[in-house]
Amino acid sequence: MSDSSLPPLDSDRRRNARLRDLVEEMMATIRAASNRDLWTPEERASCEADMARIMDDVRAHALGGPAARAKRD
Repeated sequence: MSDSSLPPLDSDRRRNARLRDLVEEMMATIRAASNRDLWTPEERASCEADMARIMDDVRAHALGGPAARAKRD
């Protein structure tokens, strides 16, 4: 990317107060959550098990395997 394709520093996106507030709120949330475990070990294990089950279903549908055909019928 060349320097001529970059927007000027005073572009509208940097002056958009609502967008800037949203980004600042998001960054504050990230900073507050850093270095803290927001889930208990039990919650994490449950979510990981749910994700594994969901991904198994997604893979079966994507590959058109027997599980995907059975669910369509």
